Amino acid sequence: MAVVEKDSVGQAKATDELALEFVQFAVDCGALRFGEFKTKAGRLSPYFFNAGLFDDGAKLGRLAQFYARRLLQSGMEFDMIFGPAYKGIPLGAALAVELARLGRNVPFAYNRKEVKDHGEGGTLVGSPLKGRVLIVDDVMSAGTAVRESIAIIQAAGATAHGVVIALDRQEKATEKGADVPYSAVQYVQNQLGLKVCSVAKLDDLMQYLLGQPGSGLAAHHERVMRYRQQYGVNER
Repeated sequence: MAVVEKDSVGQAKATDELALEFVQFAVDCGALRFGEFKTKAGRLSPYFFNAGLFDDGAKLGRLAQFYARRLLQSGMEFDMIFGPAYKGIPLGAALAVELARLGRNVPFAYNRKEVKDHGEGGTLVGSPLKGRVLIVDDVMSAGTAVRESIAIIQAAGATAHGVVIALDRQEKATEKGADVPYSAVQYVQNQLGLKVCSVAKLDDLMQYLLGQPGSGLAAHHERVMRYRQQYGVNER
């Protein structure tokens, strides 16, 4: 009998082929792993996503293809790309290259963590920040990196318009060590007013696991589901 994956409120979830393709790619690369991992919030997560393990040219290039395909699907408008230090730098650069390959050539910039006191100086590298800026990162845990990026972008006279990430964990954020009833993505959307586009979500990861009978991966579905029930947010 076929098993139909449900969303956080029990509704049947439509299959997102791009998201499932991305999850398979992340598993194949070892960037998405299953087991027991302690998160920054101190939770024991049954899975771990590390975009730093897209660690060669072929992997990074294909990752950028997923970002670009999702952005083009979303219809999100933006004038340039900003990659926050550190993981956002290669992600943003690779995305800019892929978009240009697809005929959508946009400027790209990133920041340094330390101020350079010689040469061109400052903390920004690349194209001057202007217009509607798209922030590129891997995941969003608390929205802290986005707030820092917004401050940099606004200080340059530009507008932080949206964020694109690889994986939306769809789990409660924390404030001063306590859980809050919204995720970091929801905070960025509702409180900071930015559009957020993700290649895949935790719901897609769960749907992927259900589709792997006999592989050993399906066994992780129950643990991920329990984690989602304990820490997940209502998406509606």
